[in-house]
Amino acid sequence: MIEPIGNQYVVARPVYSANNLSISEHSEMRAEESSQLKCCKSQANCSTQKAKKIALSLFPIASWLPTYQIKEWLLSDIVSGISTGLVAVLQGLAFALLVTVPPSYGLYAAFFPVLVYFFLGTSKHISVGPFPVLSMMVGAVVVKLTPSESTAALEISNSSMSNDSSTDEYKVMVAATVTVLSGIIQLLMGVLRVGFLVIYLSESLISGFTTAAAVHVLVSQLKFMLQLTVPAHTDPFSIFKVLNSVFTQIEKTNIADLVTSLIILVIVFVVKEINQRYKAKLPVPIPIELIMTVIATGVSYGFDFENRFKVAVVGEMKRGFQPPIAPDTQIFQETIGDSFGIAIVGFVVAFSVASVYSLKYDYPIDGNQELIALGLSNIFSGSFQGFAGSTALSRSGVQESTGGKTQIAGILSAIIVLIVILALGFLLEPLQKSVLAALALGNLKGMLMQFTEIRRLWRKDKYDCLIWIMTFIFAIVLGLGLGLAASVAFQLLTIVFRTQFPKCSTLANVGRSNIYKNKKDYSDMYEPEGVKIFRCPAPIYFANIHFFKQKLIDAVGFNPLRILRKRNKALKKIRKLQKKGLLQVTPKGFICTNDGFKDSDDELDNNEIEELDQPIHTSDLPFQIDWNADLPLNMVVPQISLHSLILDFSAVSFLDISSMRGLKTILQEFIRINVDVYIVGSDDDFIEKLVQCEFFDDEVKDSIFFLTIHDAVLHIWMTKDYNASKFNASQEKEMKFDFTINTNGGLRNRECQVPVETKF
Repeated sequence: MIEPIGNQYVVARPVYSANNLSISEHSEMRAEESSQLKCCKSQANCSTQKAKKIALSLFPIASWLPTYQIKEWLLSDIVSGISTGLVAVLQGLAFALLVTVPPSYGLYAAFFPVLVYFFLGTSKHISVGPFPVLSMMVGAVVVKLTPSESTAALEISNSSMSNDSSTDEYKVMVAATVTVLSGIIQLLMGVLRVGFLVIYLSESLISGFTTAAAVHVLVSQLKFMLQLTVPAHTDPFSIFKVLNSVFTQIEKTNIADLVTSLIILVIVFVVKEINQRYKAKLPVPIPIELIMTVIATGVSYGFDFENRFKVAVVGEMKRGFQPPIAPDTQIFQETIGDSFGIAIVGFVVAFSVASVYSLKYDYPIDGNQELIALGLSNIFSGSFQGFAGSTALSRSGVQESTGGKTQIAGILSAIIVLIVILALGFLLEPLQKSVLAALALGNLKGMLMQFTEIRRLWRKDKYDCLIWIMTFIFAIVLGLGLGLAASVAFQLLTIVFRTQFPKCSTLANVGRSNIYKNKKDYSDMYEPEGVKIFRCPAPIYFANIHFFKQKLIDAVGFNPLRILRKRNKALKKIRKLQKKGLLQVTPKGFICTNDGFKDSDDELDNNEIEELDQPIHTSDLPFQIDWNADLPLNMVVPQISLHSLILDFSAVSFLDISSMRGLKTILQEFIRINVDVYIVGSDDDFIEKLVQCEFFDDEVKDSIFFLTIHDAVLHIWMTKDYNASKFNASQEKEMKFDFTINTNGGLRNRECQVPVETKF
């Protein structure tokens, strides 16, 4: 019964243990479970509606295209598609440098994924295509598998092909094969419905990893900005080797490329900052990449930079598409680990961006369907000599901010890329590679600004801050592939560390109410005499059961096993005295008639030590032993005032077999020294698992479970003789009344008729 009184309430109900709930409530719950089972079975049956639902889930275009609002959306999608397409062309060319393939192949990576995602994707706003981090990861694999210059020259010496063209073809083959393999991995993950695995990549890990990847991109583009010949490195510490190569050749810098790239970089950064700051006032973001590309191409062509200043340019742009190629199975075997990392990172980035827009515009996205769409996009792109893609944050931002409503904008952006591939590609041949490198770096501003996350994370959560820092260090030192694996392992290790060393606490009553909080947090606390309430805020398993036991011992102030052994030792001595007739029992205690009796402690310690851990049996004695009184012959047994121990397991979600044995041992040790143990807040599944594992016996019974701490405390008060306890007069008076709990933390006494179970 709940009785509201203004801003107060009075609850009158029986004291509930886990076992004494009514049979009717239990049967209703079981009936509900059986009905749910029938519902699951009915859902497993095949039907026309279910087949239609599956078809719509596999082809999301069938659900939104018939409802497309042409008058309201088409113009916005056209503007967005043209703007996004122009950005996609430039980013495709720029990110191809990260893959170390000719720039024209970046256009294929910007075109084919969009076609597949148009039919299979669930997000309406992301722009699928090259992403700098993925391009960097693919480029690392390409560099690792590409033969060195001397080896390539030796292999080509007997052929008619040039060294450069052969090397480029092999690089394209490696990039395409890795892309196909990563797409297969994503497709299998989507079919097997394991998209939930990305939850193991936290926001802190992703932020630290993408920041480290941005630093890798920055270092890799220095050779294009300075036009230096830098040998490829893919092993750990490769970033430092590249920097060493750059600085040792710094005197060979091409000044024209350096000046051009710096000018482009400064202008791009400034205009992007203007776009960000005044995005609410600008109808569309200023297409600074397009403007600078047109200007840089015209200047390079007009002043003949290639011949006058010996700058590196894009060069020949092949018109049309290359024929599809079959992936190299030998490369599959060598790149399975790298491809898995590429597949995971690509999906995580795309799904994260898609989730932002789905929340903003209130439409659902399906993680498993996104895996299928991205997987087929990469397979299709790799087959036509493209490289792995996901979504670039800046490109998706352009598509959304320019008014894109659906993936119609995406397909229109692909048409712009198609026009460049088929007809306008030759216009970009005079463009300097240093300009593309500057444009690639200009898109990293947001990632590089993530360094500010360190201060925010340090204030909010030290563990998340540590994950960010260690992920950044691992990715910088070990490379992106090994760095990602090490970062995930470290993140999981922090979870283990947090649960292995939980912040256990001792609880007490706040304001004589039914609220129990940490004793250290409040001043006005009441702890019932002889009762200790201990809370564990984490799962208990093999790694922390010993920590849990030690914290519990620290909380109660004694080791129950030591008390048990001391009592059994004393009991053996008392039995010997009693058998020899040397012990008399009086109302005032024990009297030993022979002070010269001696016994060896060593004999007790070394002779059948297991007996000391057994329960204390005094039924054969003609008297009862008060272990808190003086014993004969000055036997020293630690005295304890604790008679009840309450374990708050409301935050303990599971136990494993190892910890279950340890927990049972702990409970037995307390029970054997006459300390009653109660467990509160446990879930029904938790108790059922204990039953299945045969946890309970004659000592540890299932009646120790109570619904709340207050239920257990009231039960203790009812079972123990608290009239003889050391309460002062005011406390005894309060005991005659029930508690009314005020919302302001106060208490007032109120006489009311309540069930007898709650009176004490």
